[in-house]
Amino acid sequence: MKSAKKKSFLLLCIVFFFWYAQYIYIPYQTPYLAAINLSTNVIGIVVSAYGLSQLFLRLPVGLLANVKEKHKIFIMLGAFFAGIASVIRIIEPNGTGFLIGNIISGFASAMWISFMVLFLGFYPKSKKGYATSLIIMVNNLGVFLAFLTSTLLYDYIHMVGICLLSCLSGLVAFILAIKLKYPEKIHHDFNYHLLFSALCNRKLLFFSFLALIQQGIQMSTTMSFTNQILSDLGGSASLIGISSMVYMLSSVLFAKLAASKWINLLSITGWVIFSFLLLALYCILVPQVSYIYIILLLQIIPGIGTGILFSFLNFEAMVDVPSYARSAAMGLFQAIYALGMTLFPIIVGVISLQWSMTMAYFSLAGIAIIAAILSIIYWIKFKSDIC
Repeated sequence: MKSAKKKSFLLLCIVFFFWYAQYIYIPYQTPYLAAINLSTNVIGIVVSAYGLSQLFLRLPVGLLANVKEKHKIFIMLGAFFAGIASVIRIIEPNGTGFLIGNIISGFASAMWISFMVLFLGFYPKSKKGYATSLIIMVNNLGVFLAFLTSTLLYDYIHMVGICLLSCLSGLVAFILAIKLKYPEKIHHDFNYHLLFSALCNRKLLFFSFLALIQQGIQMSTTMSFTNQILSDLGGSASLIGISSMVYMLSSVLFAKLAASKWINLLSITGWVIFSFLLLALYCILVPQVSYIYIILLLQIIPGIGTGILFSFLNFEAMVDVPSYARSAAMGLFQAIYALGMTLFPIIVGVISLQWSMTMAYFSLAGIAIIAAILSIIYWIKFKSDIC
């Protein structure tokens, strides 16, 4: 175990710098684009571009993740493009630059499957759960410290300076990735002719669809337009950063709760339904609240979505997938929820432009309620099938 920790430490460092580079500019992206007079529908398109490239690349990368020799290449590409994306934002600090930068950032994030597969290869089967928790914890730590950095420095170095830090972090991750070594034993026994059966797994597809809704709501609210709402209410750059930090801290804490005995207070069914209803409540309240500090408090709710709901959706989607198809199924799962990350910000942008931001958030609330109803129907049918 100690040997595995030592060998995998370098990869954990890469994970930290990779996600730091990917997220440091996120809290201020939407307010910045609004400040340079982009309309909400254009901002929605720019934000959604991050999910677009992931939509097309997640599944192919998931398939190739079964080939041992490809992991280091994908990780190096991910780190390289995480930095290059912000170079584009610096060169073209406008809507076009951020659109291209977000497409490239999405390309970088599509490589995440290789980070996961390679890291898990350092640990025996009995320690896979521990290894998964460890790499996700470092992932969240990188995002949190990225938010903290931008919150403290944005007023002084502005968006160009923040993007420069993103470039430097991506460069550090790339340099470290060059030194990566593979674990002694890593098994890749995927049989490609069995791919079709994995992709047709109904449970995988259903929970991937629910993840599409959860990730779509998160990307179009917490990661983008909620920050614009705060800015319109007169929130300072520091307050917008604190808002993102509240969300990130709550997601970390609720993720820890999901791994503790307290999670047994509700069944998985109960947590999924409860979490979607909470997301609906969040979408109803945020555009109507006129007090900034109440919105900061409400940011805890999407933290539940990330920390508990997404964890359970991920688990339920993958639980019945045979081991030989895990990487491909994970690629499909991530590609489907990337569709939500792509479409939902565009939908919010269009509705807010045609009607209002309140109507856009109410539409998201309705979608969250539909997800809760579908979850109820699914588990009723699931129980009847068992009986």
